[in-house]
Amino acid sequence: MRFAAFETSSEWCSVALAIDGEIAALERRAGHRHSELALPMLQRLLAQAGLKPADLQAVAFGAGPGSFTGLRIACGLAQGLALARGLPVIGISSLEAIAHESGESRVVTCIDARMREVYYSALEKHADHWREAIAAQCIAPENAPRPPGAGWIGVGNGFAVYGNLGLKKVLPEVHATAAAVASLAAPRLAAGEGVDAARATPVYVRDKVAFTAAERASR
Repeated sequence: MRFAAFETSSEWCSVALAIDGEIAALERRAGHRHSELALPMLQRLLAQAGLKPADLQAVAFGAGPGSFTGLRIACGLAQGLALARGLPVIGISSLEAIAHESGESRVVTCIDARMREVYYSALEKHADHWREAIAAQCIAPENAPRPPGAGWIGVGNGFAVYGNLGLKKVLPEVHATAAAVASLAAPRLAAGEGVDAARATPVYVRDKVAFTAAERASR
């Protein structure tokens, strides 16, 4: 199968192209330029592979949680490519993508969600998929539940902001990538889990994006 993948849930803009199990990817720090950079990056990957957008058979994207704007960009790009061609789309948890990118098997993911909260989960790898030991949630870091058992590794930029949160080892530099999204999407697309582009939606976890003026004044 040939499909593209986008991951723009953080400051990184990441794009991948999967062709029959082989994944090529590009990424760069984007600031607020994700929408400007993503399609040219895909065009570069397609050109290197001797393909055109019409050759794609599906599109995957990092569905979140993460930057609200970034999530909408990735979803919009996936929908834009898929709608015109009738391609299936699949959203992949950005927390699962971070866990997958880490190379570890018991992972606590923690992303800075601003507003003194984090996007948080604990995931265990089983074969080619991840199972939640702690479901994805938006929570104050001091209230984040500790995962059961030992051997957990913390990944994500939330650890750079709020410390180790009781874990012995953390890797705050690990972030979600389009290559990880593509790797996770491949077996799910092969199993027919892709949906119509119009049904693709981001997973925000938190609906609120900023403090009100009164809330800011009280802090």
